[in-house]
Amino acid sequence: MEELVMAYDFKKEQKALYRPGKRPARIDVPQMTYLAVRGSGDPNMPDSEYQHSIQLLYSLAYTIKMSKMGDYQPANYFDFVVPPLEGFWWQPGVKGVDYQHKEKFHFISCIRMPDFVTPDVFQWAVHEATTKKQLDFSPVELLPVNEGQCVQVMHFGPYDDEPATIAKMYQFVEQQSLQLDYSATRHHHEIYLSDPRRTKPANLKTVIRIPVRSAD
Repeated sequence: MEELVMAYDFKKEQKALYRPGKRPARIDVPQMTYLAVRGSGDPNMPDSEYQHSIQLLYSLAYTIKMSKMGDYQPANYFDFVVPPLEGFWWQPGVKGVDYQHKEKFHFISCIRMPDFVTPDVFQWAVHEATTKKQLDFSPVELLPVNEGQCVQVMHFGPYDDEPATIAKMYQFVEQQSLQLDYSATRHHHEIYLSDPRRTKPANLKTVIRIPVRSAD
């Protein structure tokens, strides 16, 4: 009798990255590889670049996941639960984010991929998804990210209530004698554990992660 193998779930297997506590804590985030789309503008607007990016990312992520059903078999493939949507956010001239001016947002919308997703696997998936979905996947890139030292926390509730949570994170950073380390390559980071289309705003769970460094 064939043994049933469960799909690998990053959220369950790597709880330190996806299930932080209610209180801010330090974490050293390892390098990961993402499907990523860059864009700008208010993410809440209909037909925004952000909304379009989500469609592209999930289409490509599920193409890779379901490659097990076709003739193409990526080396070292293992079945996996598609990880949650994530986003790196920034606004020119602003350290952190200003929720009052969402129209000024720049973002990298992304979904984590297993290590077996190499550039060759990515290119196959783009070709496959383009053929089946009849969409333009040229905005999607395979992006390695090495976040390093961060502070993170679980935010409960609406996205617009995040400033209060971030204020607590900044207080923790100061108490720990750390420094915020926003830069051209280090941004405010969110991991969306809840689907806002199916979850009441009060029940949303979002991992918030901010870059830090040791004080000089």
